Amino acid sequence: MSARFAVDAVLFDLDGTLLDTIDDLVEASNRMLAELGRPLRTRDDIHRFVGKGIEHLVARCLGDAADAAAREAAVAVFRRHYHVVNGVHAKAFDGVEEMLAVLAARGIPMACVTNKATDFTLPLLARCGVAGYFPVVVCGDTLPHKKPHPAMLEFACRQLGVDVARALMVGDSVNDAQSARAAGCPVLLMTYGYSEGAPVDTIDCDGLLSNAADLLARIAPQPA
Repeated sequence: MSARFAVDAVLFDLDGTLLDTIDDLVEASNRMLAELGRPLRTRDDIHRFVGKGIEHLVARCLGDAADAAAREAAVAVFRRHYHVVNGVHAKAFDGVEEMLAVLAARGIPMACVTNKATDFTLPLLARCGVAGYFPVVVCGDTLPHKKPHPAMLEFACRQLGVDVARALMVGDSVNDAQSARAAGCPVLLMTYGYSEGAPVDTIDCDGLLSNAADLLARIAPQPA
């Protein structure tokens, strides 16, 4: 039987965990590349590039030949296009809304902890109908450090008023796993996420989830 976790809060990654955002990211990336006169990338390429924030995604789209100035200019172009397409194709993965509703009904506080920038994250959560579940949202530009640094998880737990060791991180990539390990909390990974091309079953974590509903069975009942 899979281990169950007695926790005071659950922290969720966004892209590839709660929301399927890949088609928005593909469209924004290829609009950027087309404007810059560079070769377009495949959906599989972009799928592997997602996870460490916009700057990392853009750099990987451009390739190793791009210098710092070219990358900086490309980020501005990407952001302009992503503002247009953010949330157009994105949707919650199957079962996510139902799972969040059950956790809320159990009285478990939740936070969204994502490397995506704030001005994309907040509209996206709202457009996909899940913003109300997250009183705390920590984004890639909230703090000086992004995942896999533990600071984002630690900050989210302070905002929720819980000990980070009593939180559960739910993500889809090595960034989520490493940040949780560094922060000292357990971590479960979704098998359907993006994971930067790394097989999710090779990542050090406390278990894998094949769908959102599986998470509910992994969280111990709250004390009366």
